[in-house]
Amino acid sequence: GALSMWGDRMWHFAISVFLIELYGRNLLLTAVFGLVVAGSVLLLGALIGDWVDRNPRNKVAHASLFIQNISVTICSIVLMLVFSYKQRIEQIWDGWLTVVCYTVVIVLADVANLASTALTIAIQRDWIIVITGYNRGHLAGMNATMRRIDQVTNILAPLAVGQVMTLASNVVGCGFILGWNLVSLIVEFFFLSRVYRIVPALSVKPPTAEVGLANLQGMNRSGSQGEGQVVQPVAEGDSDARLRLKEMTYLPLCLRRFRWLVSTCKDGWRSYYQQPVFLAGMGLAFLYTTVLGFDCITTGYAYTQGISGSFLSVLMGVSAITGLMGTVMFTRLRKTYGLINTGIISSCLHLGCLLLCVCSVFAPGSPMDLSLLMPYFTSNSSSEVGGMANQRQKHTSASRGGSNQPLLPDRSSIHWTNNTVLFDNVPSGSAPESYTSIILLFMGVITARIGLWSFDLTVTQLLQENICESERGVVNGVQSSMNYLMDLLHFIMVISAPQPQHFGILVLISVLFITTGHTMYFLYAHKAKRKRRLDT
Repeated sequence: GALSMWGDRMWHFAISVFLIELYGRNLLLTAVFGLVVAGSVLLLGALIGDWVDRNPRNKVAHASLFIQNISVTICSIVLMLVFSYKQRIEQIWDGWLTVVCYTVVIVLADVANLASTALTIAIQRDWIIVITGYNRGHLAGMNATMRRIDQVTNILAPLAVGQVMTLASNVVGCGFILGWNLVSLIVEFFFLSRVYRIVPALSVKPPTAEVGLANLQGMNRSGSQGEGQVVQPVAEGDSDARLRLKEMTYLPLCLRRFRWLVSTCKDGWRSYYQQPVFLAGMGLAFLYTTVLGFDCITTGYAYTQGISGSFLSVLMGVSAITGLMGTVMFTRLRKTYGLINTGIISSCLHLGCLLLCVCSVFAPGSPMDLSLLMPYFTSNSSSEVGGMANQRQKHTSASRGGSNQPLLPDRSSIHWTNNTVLFDNVPSGSAPESYTSIILLFMGVITARIGLWSFDLTVTQLLQENICESERGVVNGVQSSMNYLMDLLHFIMVISAPQPQHFGILVLISVLFITTGHTMYFLYAHKAKRKRRLDT
């Protein structure tokens, strides 16, 4: 797990830097890559999960690991060639070879991400449950340990590859990632095989709907050969499968495959909706629609408010410590109050800390200006056309000032450090009159991570404990799709309101989404407790 997470974090950081370096002073390739990655998981999440369910555990883990590492390796080779011979490549086919190289890089990186998603579902959502012997206490400890490893690698892995790229070059950075993936592939393959042999229960897997459909086909064939055989009663689900099978046999092969893919996705989403922990999973997904995290959006805003890059690095270190505190708190709360109550406590702590972020919107030093959201309607309705034109001119001239720098400026002033955008030169006039607002904002973001990661672990274990073993893959695949969908919404929010003066609005919308997510969890907890009382 540590090797896999280290490689993932290192690659996710490096590919963003490489894409920006390839396209010069533009974030277009990075934006396209992010859209492709989110869209592919959104569309294929259920199919990936279904594939995990239908195949033996060792085959799924080894295939996902191989595809992921080989994709990254080939992508690194392509990037090394592009960086080394960029000028020559731009002259071939009137520059179209460059476009082909960009496309190959993005496609390979997306394939690697899909394989990583499959590996994560297989190991962290299925293998762990079997390895711990379905013991809830051991499962909670293993989940917390994996999350601690993830938190540490999230800080150290990008720093490591970033130092290589800074001290050497992008070509050397690609070579470093290439070598790491080849070595990691061998080591991880050995460890996974070793664990599979040590835990015999991993080789036992319940039949899925696909297996049942295959048995139904065999039953139909055997029935045509002899009428003397006794046929077992067919369940309602098997009857539906038989009708679908009969309909699909009259279609061409390509249409049958496409219809099967659509049917699998539909069944996956339906299965997700029918899970008893559906509301808890949806609540977790809603937490992804937020600007209140240490990503490029929030740190970019902090920079426009006069916060230095070195101080932001310190804040990121503190946030990592609070995240680790959340994993410790989860294990202790679960032992004392139970899993469902741990989620309630974590939700309340998370929301309570985010109130500091809400206060920061209205505190001294906040740049929020609601009039910028309606630049053409701030003047009186009875004003003349000339007055309206003057009003527009005022907003246009104001947007050119330092205080209206967009949250993501151009490439010329960007340094990339651990998924954080830092900038060289503070725009003139960007320092606020008071730092009260930005202090409250980061106090809320940092302290909220304690409740956030405790809540995340709570929902993760609820999904592990309550999802049928034959549906773990597809349900967790749909959960990944939901997470990516809600994450896309937060980027759409920033695109719609990109100025620092809009950030307060984004904070309030983020808190609204987070509150909605926790409310869904409260509803789930209420239903689960009521059901438990009725059962007793």
